[in-house]
Amino acid sequence: MTVETPSQGAKLAVPQRRWPSPVVWVVVAVLLAVHVLAWQATEFSPAALIAGWDGMADFLAESLPPDFSVLGKSLEAAVITLYIGLLGTTFSIPFALALALLASRATTSAAWAQQAARAVLSFLRSVPDVVFALIFVTAVGLGPFAGVLALVFHNTGVMGKLWAEAMDESDRGPREALKVTGASGPQIALHAVLPTVLPSLAGLLLYRLDVNVRSSLVLGLVGAGGIGFLINQSIKLFRFDEMVTHILVVLLLVIVVDQASALVRKRLGA
Repeated sequence: MTVETPSQGAKLAVPQRRWPSPVVWVVVAVLLAVHVLAWQATEFSPAALIAGWDGMADFLAESLPPDFSVLGKSLEAAVITLYIGLLGTTFSIPFALALALLASRATTSAAWAQQAARAVLSFLRSVPDVVFALIFVTAVGLGPFAGVLALVFHNTGVMGKLWAEAMDESDRGPREALKVTGASGPQIALHAVLPTVLPSLAGLLLYRLDVNVRSSLVLGLVGAGGIGFLINQSIKLFRFDEMVTHILVVLLLVIVVDQASALVRKRLGA
């Protein structure tokens, strides 16, 4: 029996190296050029950061140790921040659900209704919640109410978009079965779409609650109340030791909300 060696048999094919296409090189060059322009436009300078170390050292010296004498006031403001995020999320649910049902292809067959609902959601989503807060501060004055209204409007756009996409990805089987029996659009939405996507909707809702609590902090910086307002006051008064205390309370609040939200989402399987 003769064993054929590679030298005696067919030559082994050596894989040829494939160089990137010209299109890839063009894309890389464009990205590099854009980053160079961004570097220049933003005046990004590591040297300036290093040169300002003495200012950072002074800031840390004035910030530490934290001033825990304001802890009670900080905790009270943190609860207000939590309430802003909670109400902003809860009050946006009916509006987000109605617009999501209109925007989803799974629940609305009229193209004009879908496009109109998607346009409204895009507008609400594209306007930052901080801008909404500034608008409502001028309308209702400083305080948490303006923050709640800002979150309701912005969260309606974001959550409505997420819910509509979840409905679009729902199982087509139950929908088609009800269509065959002559069910109406609302009946299909109520009995075929919503039951299948309810865990996903609940998971997205809890995720948005987590985000909105964080956003409530930023809204406080523009006068919408909560602990963000205290942080802004501390910075303006150069009371950085108080600011650090407020930030530590914010960290605690974010961790608690994040863990609670993750636990509930795990229980729901979302």
